[in-house]
Amino acid sequence: MERLQKVIAHAGIASRRKAEQLIISGKVKVNGKIVKELGVKVSPNDKIEVEDIPIQKEEPVYYLFYKPREVISAVADDKNRKVVIDFFPHEERRIFPIGRLDYHTSGLLLLTNDGEFANLLMHPKYEIEKEYIAKINGIPSRDELKKLETGVILEDGKTAPAKAKIISIDKKKGTSIVKLIIHEGKNRQVRRMFEALGYKVKKLKRERYAFLDLGNLKPGEYRELKPHEVKRLRQLAVTQHS
Repeated sequence: MERLQKVIAHAGIASRRKAEQLIISGKVKVNGKIVKELGVKVSPNDKIEVEDIPIQKEEPVYYLFYKPREVISAVADDKNRKVVIDFFPHEERRIFPIGRLDYHTSGLLLLTNDGEFANLLMHPKYEIEKEYIAKINGIPSRDELKKLETGVILEDGKTAPAKAKIISIDKKKGTSIVKLIIHEGKNRQVRRMFEALGYKVKKLKRERYAFLDLGNLKPGEYRELKPHEVKRLRQLAVTQHS
């Protein structure tokens, strides 16, 4: 048994907060009856309708997407900016991004309609490795790289141990390219880690997520994950949880 708003969110119809609003406003039915209480729990056998449309048990789908810069990691945007779903015009299933990359960050993003799978990968206990390439103003010292690796104090706590390496330096322009591997998913974490040391990130790209990379994809392109990749991600998460 799961809370009704959680089931609606898992189906990719709306965020959990929006799902709560839909329930309160009387737009959700369970087995033909309008439900307005938020504490209601439902089973897989219950028939749930949102605005008179039944929640479908869709075939699960899993995408690896190369998110371009200046695209929102969401299914909709109230400012009418481009969102990741716009790149999947022929996909009729209700897909949504697993986690997010901020507006100005490009790179690897996973999308699915499988809420359970998404929750598994986003669970705070699951330390999934994410590799970023950052172009920054300035050239960090060895001590500063060490600080990135041991943890930087941010307003929402100290970051977990990371791996940092300078890839290249442009002394003339006073910039450098740094590879940073983190396990957490704090909001705008990589940018804030560099900012904490006084460096502004000019460009940021996520190159890798666990064992997955972008391969030959170009910005805006995607591919479906292979069954063995989905299985491996699931196994990684389950291993971390146990």
